[in-house]
Amino acid sequence: MPETETDISTIASELSLPRPSVQAVAELIGAGATLPFIARYRKEKTGSLDEVAIGQIRDRLDQLAELDKRRTAIQKSLAERELLTPELEQAINGARTLTVLEDLYLPFRPKRRTRATMAREKGLEPLALAVLKQRDQALPSDLARSFVDPETGVLTPEEALAGARDIIAERICEDPNIRQRMRTLFTADGVLASGVIKGKEDTGAKFRDYFSWREPLGRAPGHRILAMFRGEREGVLSLTLRPDPEPALRRLHGLVAPNASPCAQEVRTAATDGYKRLLAPSLENEMRTDLKTRADHEAIQVFADNVRELLMSPPLGRMPVLALDPGFRTGAKLVCLNDCGDLVHHTVIYPTHSEKQQAEAAAVVSKLCARHGIRAIAIGNGTAGRETEAFVRSLDLPGEIVVVMVNESGASIYSASETAREEFPDHDLTVRGAVSIGRRLMDPLAELVKIDPKSIGVGQYQHDVDQTALKKTLDDVVVSCVNRVGVELNTAGRELLTHVSGIGPGLAANIVAWRAENGTFKTRRDLLKVKRLGPRAYEQCAGFLRIRDGKNPLDGSGVHPESYKIVQRMAADLHLSVAELLVDPEKRRSIDAQQYVTDTVGLPTLTDILAELDRPGRDPRQTFKPFSFAPGIDKPADLVPGMRLPGIVTNVTRFGAFVDVGVHQDGLVHISRLADRFVKDPAEVVRVHQQVEVTVLEVDLQRNRISLSMTEGKG
Repeated sequence: MPETETDISTIASELSLPRPSVQAVAELIGAGATLPFIARYRKEKTGSLDEVAIGQIRDRLDQLAELDKRRTAIQKSLAERELLTPELEQAINGARTLTVLEDLYLPFRPKRRTRATMAREKGLEPLALAVLKQRDQALPSDLARSFVDPETGVLTPEEALAGARDIIAERICEDPNIRQRMRTLFTADGVLASGVIKGKEDTGAKFRDYFSWREPLGRAPGHRILAMFRGEREGVLSLTLRPDPEPALRRLHGLVAPNASPCAQEVRTAATDGYKRLLAPSLENEMRTDLKTRADHEAIQVFADNVRELLMSPPLGRMPVLALDPGFRTGAKLVCLNDCGDLVHHTVIYPTHSEKQQAEAAAVVSKLCARHGIRAIAIGNGTAGRETEAFVRSLDLPGEIVVVMVNESGASIYSASETAREEFPDHDLTVRGAVSIGRRLMDPLAELVKIDPKSIGVGQYQHDVDQTALKKTLDDVVVSCVNRVGVELNTAGRELLTHVSGIGPGLAANIVAWRAENGTFKTRRDLLKVKRLGPRAYEQCAGFLRIRDGKNPLDGSGVHPESYKIVQRMAADLHLSVAELLVDPEKRRSIDAQQYVTDTVGLPTLTDILAELDRPGRDPRQTFKPFSFAPGIDKPADLVPGMRLPGIVTNVTRFGAFVDVGVHQDGLVHISRLADRFVKDPAEVVRVHQQVEVTVLEVDLQRNRISLSMTEGKG
């Protein structure tokens, strides 16, 4: 649904962004532009908004579109039942949140036969309305006598009042104003309380921390919320999310029966019943939904940040690699890859078996390193990984060969995937897995895009959160990383091309097919020859695709083809060719960007162009730095409190960071041990794949837990 003027104003106010910028983003997204394209190449229109802000605008537009869709459905339902009054329609049109909208609709929502419905069928609604007026002199029993009627089943005044109270209870609980006032109380004073279900103490031991727990809803961190919800789902914990009942009832009584009339007592009795039976459960369900949404958002953001860091890990680069997928019983699968990542050899060695087999393995590795000009050896960090690493490091290999342990999380998923079968139809899973380990070292981004980000192993409760929201966020992260780095058009596989702005799976397959039939792309303009790749897709993707050593030197840069004429003019003004301008930093520094400002091209774009000319096609990822674990420390039993060890951060959560120190079990650095200062968010201090130094605090072999510290002080 097209965005309205009100929607644009609402988003601008909520996100504290200029209205013209929000309007521009909405128009660009409506025209099919992607987040990376808008952020990189439409800065003048958006006021240089980054991908985060653009993504927030897009998501809020989607939410408001869903709200409008629900609003239309409600109005249609009410109109069909002739319940849509002008006043109600105005209120519905003015609702800016789904909660307000549903509160307005609640009294009219078709519902099952309730106690209030049955009371109305007995003709007791006029009595309920009379009691609700709470007139000073009116006695409930007197009002009720005229409603005694054996034919309707009302035999006594007390029965009439009971039915009236049922109607009053429902009216109170469906009143939008009362619901909002009580909702505010639940939000401000609600308590998250959990207890263990009798008989589940042993089987649910992992939830022991929450066997008796209470904390304010507003202060409960996302990871704790998700842990409690999981405990409840597994039948170990019972949860409540309510304020203390006495102050809640006092608040409700003050809203519905503030005077001391006889009828007020009836209203208070009805309100108490309605609160316990209807309102509290309803608002508690709302709190559950809101709390789960907040916890999901927090967990998804942690996961997304971790995935981003992993995808942007420093690549080793294009060089021949020998990769090993270790194993004890079955040996280590060995593959050799050329500098393009192509498989050139594979075999199996047994570096952890008998001395004879170790000697044979050593000879094979040395021979293959020499034959294929191996520059690096990648070793999977799974079973037998440290033992295989020790074996390789013991060999008399050339000093320039780098030995690196590689995180193999998700490699088995890839090896069994359709993508792997298409790449290596004649090889089994073990070969594919070893290839993936080697390619991860060469270029983590290009290899990891082949598997579902959820399988990478850097999440926090990723199976508990909203899967649709998780997928959308992680897809955004992958697309952002791929386009930030840029993609070599003539070597990229279909999976990597799929994530380039404006392409997708279909066009990616068409690009690969065109390349197979026609050879390499000579210019970016050749993309327009690809089946179904039209001007709009070309506009979106061209700036993110690179052609190394192409006819036009700018095709290897991040300068968009729409800006080539600007660069050509810059070069001409300096009496140079574009190629000469790219290799002459002194001339580039003499360029005054202000001279090239036009109605459509401003300083933000010109600044980006000049930066790109300084380092055409630059890779934003950091330079690869080799890492090795402490020798002789291979299993948790080797750890001793006080040891200082090198490690790699494998996962960052809200409560700390997990670090691999080479013992097949990650240790936890609690947030309080990350630095010699207060740390609010672990992401301030550490990131996934960061190399760190840690001190062993405690090793619990029985529960397989390792506690670590990154602080300088003791303990």
